[in-house]
Amino acid sequence: MPVFDFKGAPADKTRAVLTYTVFSSDASEASPDQPILILNNSTHQWPHHAHGIFTNPSHRTSFEFDGENGIESADILKIDARFVSLLKWLGANRIPVRLSGENREGGYAVYRIREKAFGGGSKLSAEDGFLQYMIERLFSSPAPKNTEENQDAEISGDDMKITSIQTITDFLTCAGSTLPENIQVWARRNLAVAKSAEVSPEEKRHAQRALSTMLNIRWKSNYFDSIDPAEARRILDEELYGMEKVKQRVIETIIQINRTHTLPAYGILLAGPAGTGKSQIAYAVARILKLPWTTLDMSSINDPEQLTGSSRVYSNAKPGIIMEAFAAAGESNLVFIINELDKASAGKGSGNPADVLLTLLDNLGFTDNYMECMIPTGGVYPIATANDKSKISAPLMSRFAVIDIPDYTPEEKKVIFSRFALPKILRRMRMREEECILTPEALDAVIGRYRDTTGIRDLEQAAEHIAANALYQIETGHKTQVIYDAEMIHQLL
Repeated sequence: MPVFDFKGAPADKTRAVLTYTVFSSDASEASPDQPILILNNSTHQWPHHAHGIFTNPSHRTSFEFDGENGIESADILKIDARFVSLLKWLGANRIPVRLSGENREGGYAVYRIREKAFGGGSKLSAEDGFLQYMIERLFSSPAPKNTEENQDAEISGDDMKITSIQTITDFLTCAGSTLPENIQVWARRNLAVAKSAEVSPEEKRHAQRALSTMLNIRWKSNYFDSIDPAEARRILDEELYGMEKVKQRVIETIIQINRTHTLPAYGILLAGPAGTGKSQIAYAVARILKLPWTTLDMSSINDPEQLTGSSRVYSNAKPGIIMEAFAAAGESNLVFIINELDKASAGKGSGNPADVLLTLLDNLGFTDNYMECMIPTGGVYPIATANDKSKISAPLMSRFAVIDIPDYTPEEKKVIFSRFALPKILRRMRMREEECILTPEALDAVIGRYRDTTGIRDLEQAAEHIAANALYQIETGHKTQVIYDAEMIHQLL
């Protein structure tokens, strides 16, 4: 049995010394006036071209010069925020470089960094080419929004990914009990395969990949906290105009969750004409539930295997879209937005992809062919959209609470265009509302033009066309405002 004695451990671990401050710059190239970094030259005037390495940032942020009298060091005083990570990478890998700089009152201003070969030979063209490529990319990027580095900040656990066999082993040892019971058994079995010397490298690789995918998902309980109905109503009013029956149905679902603290047994199917805001309603519900969401576009899925994953017997096997959605969300509770459910059809595979969703919708668990394990789905809330309910199979329809989305009336379209669509476009184009004005007759002409079209997408496009035309007249004709009448609208649209 191992015994650990901590008496000989050092009293205090040496902390890294941070010597620099970060400055923000949008300069597209470096110069002595706009350097990449500034080194301390208070004790030594450094040569125009200097050779050396950046020190490991875990010890000190400085540059070690190869001087005539041996190694000399200078602390880094300032760094362009865009180059902090690059300099850490150079220091951590101890890559020898040549600096070009100029001594100034505030320090040695470095405006060029080139990689040089070991032993003072010619530079390594391939490696230096990569370094110059990275520097050019950084110069072409804007300054980071947050240029303040907090060296004492705690490292977020979300930044950690379980990928290696060692981290997988350590996780199962320390936190394996947090996994659902069936996944605990599955994980131990796959870890044995990943460590075994008796299976092929391909089998080991698949087992490790499956473990990494599964263990990076936070498996949460099916308990949901109460949701404020007033806040839910505010979000719905913010996203949607009218649709009182739809909003009431969503609020009823929220109140049901508040009473049971679990998701309803059935998801929602939003059925109605194109352009009526079905996807917008789905996103609003996900926002109300405060859950991550993912989308499945059934019109682009023609093989059930895309959803269920492929068997590990194939070298290019991988998990299905549903499993990858869990991995992307990073947790087991999420909203599945299934777009265009009525457009799912049988393709090259054996069966209709839509039928694969049956087990997911039952909330009894979903099995991915690659993972070879039942995935708990009690925290999944499905929201589907469809234009034509008649094309959806009866078993699939029975898994949803159907909400019919009616088309907008002409009066509703008029309000949506004048109060929402056109003002939104004007704000995006940085125009004032008084610069683009429609008379009541012009507004009627717009609505009449799209009276027989479903949804409001055509109205939004018309609003953008009108606003762009007004901006053109203002910029080229030096006008202060454009007032559209019915005749102008007929000519324009």
